[in-house]
Parts: sequence; structure tokens; C-alpha cells
Amino acid sequence: MTDKAPVPPPTPDPIDLSIGSRLRLRRLAMGFSQETLARALGITFQQIQKYERGTNRVFASRLYHLARALRVPTAYFFQGLSSEDASDATENPGGARSASPEEGFQDLLGKNDTLKLIQAYNRIADPGVRRQIYALVKSVGE
Repeated sequence: MTDKAPVPPPTPDPIDLSIGSRLRLRRLAMGFSQETLARALGITFQQIQKYERGTNRVFASRLYHLARALRVPTAYFFQGLSSEDASDATENPGGARSASPEEGFQDLLGKNDTLKLIQAYNRIADPGVRRQIYALVKSVGE
């Protein structure tokens, strides 16, 4: 009998996490459920969950099909990533990074309430009403 310590599961690559976050953000902004998107791609909703969590990597061909289904260029999934992010992930896999303002913005957009508010705001056809709503929210937020 050996006394080996359990090996912790590998942590997702920060780039995979970023792609998954952008995938979830766009899916919710489009009003798609995981099931709807999965059906459009011919995969299971569990696979979409794994992509969004960064547990499974998205291969180039799948990324292309995701981009088409979500009506964005493939480059959309890499926005906010810099060459430093890629080199940090390579040099320090699983290491902690300092949070940037971009990441704070991503966290905010990842919340369901924020997305619902944006979706509802975008459905307002009258520009005058939209300006009034913006002014109200801005004043309450201050």
C-alpha cells in the first residue's frame, strides 16, 4: 500500500477560461440557452458547459462554428487577450495574475442581471426614452 497524496485536477488555462467567458457572454447576449447553442452545433449542452468553464479546450474548427452560430468573428473570442497573457500562461501555468480593469468589466458583463438589463435596454425603440432610462440609471448609480 502506498501513501501517495491525491493529485489535484489540472486547472484550466487562463486563455481557455477567457474564451469560455466570452462564449457565455455572447450566448446570453443573444438569448440562447446552452441547449439551443448545442443543438445548433450538433453537440450536447454539457459540452457547452465545459467550454464555458474552460474545462475543455475549444478546437479551431469548433471555435469557427461557434463564431458562426453566435454571429461574431472568431477574433471576438480573443478580444482582451494580449501577447503578455499568452506568454504568462505559458511561463506560469495556473499562476495568479493581477486583475485588470478589463477583467472587472468581464466579471460585470458575466452577471445575468447585467445582461438582462442590457437586453431590455436594447429593446427600447425610442431614442428619447433610452436617454431618459440612461439618465435615471446613471443618477441612481451615483
